[in-house]
Amino acid sequence: MSAPTPLGLAFHEHRDQLLRFLRARGAGDAAEDLLQEVWIKVSSAKPGPIASPKAYLFSTANRLMIDHYRSAKQAAQRERNWTEASGGAVTDQSDAPSAERVVLGQEYALLAQRTLDELGPRPAAIFRRHRVDEVPQRKIAEEFGVSLSTVESDLRRAYRALAELKERMDEV
Repeated sequence: MSAPTPLGLAFHEHRDQLLRFLRARGAGDAAEDLLQEVWIKVSSAKPGPIASPKAYLFSTANRLMIDHYRSAKQAAQRERNWTEASGGAVTDQSDAPSAERVVLGQEYALLAQRTLDELGPRPAAIFRRHRVDEVPQRKIAEEFGVSLSTVESDLRRAYRALAELKERMDEV
């Protein structure tokens, strides 16, 4: 492992300032990635005297920011061109579901809720804790004071009931 270069030391010394600089220039979420690119350029640079390492680092960061901006602008232009060429997005239509679909979705949700409630309070609650709240089965077993196999059994019953409901809805 070689000794750190003056440029590498300057990078570590001014890392936070460089990150703030990139964010202020509009890098947003890409600031950390751009900072990593600065480090790659610095660490792979040919060793040699640099009169002002800090200025060199900020200049490198600025060039990368400009490249990032140009790349994003070109990607947006390609996307617009593709959309126009493929007859894609229609600008006068919303991506939101129609009122009919919203009502239908609400009806399906209500039917699913009733189907779960018909299984009894514990299976319905276990299903909701696992699928909605994303609680692990072992923790649910502890919370309800039942065995893991009981939790698994209740989940199977709930899945089976919802699958049967889906089949009935698909037939309609």
